[in-house]
Amino acid sequence: MQRILDKTILASRHILVVFYIGLAVALACYAARFASKVWKFGSNVFQMEDNDLLLGILYLLDSTLVASLVVMVAIASYDNLVSRLAEDAREEGLEWVARGVDPGNLKIKLATAIVAISSIHLLQIFLKVEVYSDREIQWGLAIHALFLGGGIALAIMDRLEGTTKALKKGDDAAK
Repeated sequence: MQRILDKTILASRHILVVFYIGLAVALACYAARFASKVWKFGSNVFQMEDNDLLLGILYLLDSTLVASLVVMVAIASYDNLVSRLAEDAREEGLEWVARGVDPGNLKIKLATAIVAISSIHLLQIFLKVEVYSDREIQWGLAIHALFLGGGIALAIMDRLEGTTKALKKGDDAAK
């Protein structure tokens, strides 16, 4: 009975594939919206004020970071929980895909991406500061500080645990 239960629980990880397909579909929808924004941005680029031009570029950069975050999570999670991608990636000439997706490294990459996205949002607020109330600006700063503090805490914990591949490689080389 225990063996059947163990096999069932291990096999249940394949249910996650539905979520990864859902992320891919959501990413495709996001890409379509991004393409629409790029078209709108490009067609109005010569009529825009400098601040609006910068805001448009920041929006596109923000969208790119969000899309990268989705891909990073999907690839790393699939590789860690469902099926190893290293062999398929090697066959496709994409060896880099399976590298750097250990959980410790992923946490740091996610925290960095979230801080970068938050920084872009803050910059957008500062470029249109007259539109926002003092309270909204303070909340934006406080949330950004929390993201930054969380990222630093994750990096410190990861460093103390020594769980990332990069740290392990350094330790192996030192031996």
